[in-house]
Amino acid sequence: MSQALSSSNGRINLEQQRKRAKELLLRLKSAGAAAAPTLSDAQWQIARELGFPSWPKLKAHVDAVDFAARHPGFEASDEARTTHWRCGNDIAHSLGIAGFKGRFRMLIDPLCMGPVQDLPAAQYEADRSRYISQAFAMDEQEVARRHADEYAHLEQLGRAGHSVLWCEADAYDQLFLMRALAGLDHVPERLELIEVDRIPGVQRFIGIGQLAPEVLAWLWPQRRRVDADMLGLARQAWLAYCDRSPVKLAELARGSHTSLPFLAPALRRQLQELPGVRDGLSLTERLSLQYVGEAGPIPFGRVFAELMGKREPLPYLGDMMFHALMRPLIDGAPALLFESEVQLPWPQRPLALTALGRQVLEGKAYWPDHATQERWIGGTCIRPGQPHWMIDEALVPVWRG
Repeated sequence: MSQALSSSNGRINLEQQRKRAKELLLRLKSAGAAAAPTLSDAQWQIARELGFPSWPKLKAHVDAVDFAARHPGFEASDEARTTHWRCGNDIAHSLGIAGFKGRFRMLIDPLCMGPVQDLPAAQYEADRSRYISQAFAMDEQEVARRHADEYAHLEQLGRAGHSVLWCEADAYDQLFLMRALAGLDHVPERLELIEVDRIPGVQRFIGIGQLAPEVLAWLWPQRRRVDADMLGLARQAWLAYCDRSPVKLAELARGSHTSLPFLAPALRRQLQELPGVRDGLSLTERLSLQYVGEAGPIPFGRVFAELMGKREPLPYLGDMMFHALMRPLIDGAPALLFESEVQLPWPQRPLALTALGRQVLEGKAYWPDHATQERWIGGTCIRPGQPHWMIDEALVPVWRG
């Protein structure tokens, strides 16, 4: 299905789809089909292209979104005194446009990157602040102040009255959800979760931030109470993620967890950031090198767009996160990628494979044998030249001595 056939923000214009169905009917008739096509046939095909089993199902969804936008029912649910939690500020503006009046809080610590260990709060926040300031070239004191504020509010989640966590299915969001729930010592009376991995009519769902305000209003009634099973699973997963060994995490990732159904797929994706047994690359690195090898020299920003738009199986990175993950491949000595025209903003700088980059991509060299920077996946550290954990094609951790 072409992007033109799909909404990117979840808002489907029914009149536009009716017009497309009529145009399709004319094309079908001109093609001289054996059986005379009808408007119903064309409408069915349009609905199928948008991911619906029938035209009535498509129309019912559009009507439901329109109704939610006109009758959000926020007051009846005490939304004005609700705190909305998100792992970023991407929906803050859209919530306001949709008519939400509650307070907005966020935790933007990218837990899918850098060291994440089970440490006392002060040391944990110091480690995270140090990593983020280095990875994103930010002032460490400013990062520390922001973290102190965000984590202080998060610690109050269990006593904060009505709170709602907005999450999608990728590793960035699921790790935020794990962290938020694992920090609770009891099940709050009024903590709810909105969790989504796809939106009807959206061809490639990247995240909640891409959705129209009306669609956020449609999602609101779909929230569910956080319960003891969710808390227990989150605590178990958080400790496994913080462990030096990824073995327990891999065991959880192989399971099926009805209380948090998107957790295991997100953990499976995060395990793929461990070095692959063949080349030592994470999946993010491998997909990026493959595209540069096919299309390079190619602008840095185009590589990110290709990854998020097509190749990444469970998109979770922002552009600055992607840039930070790629720097060790560029700045290492030796390097896997050559970056030219460095006077330009980084998204415009062309990238090309080095000789070592091609060797690694072909499995003729192993990247951690040449890397100069350590890499963390949760509590698992990959130090250059030292024994470390890898991941095989079956997502089973393997020790490389």
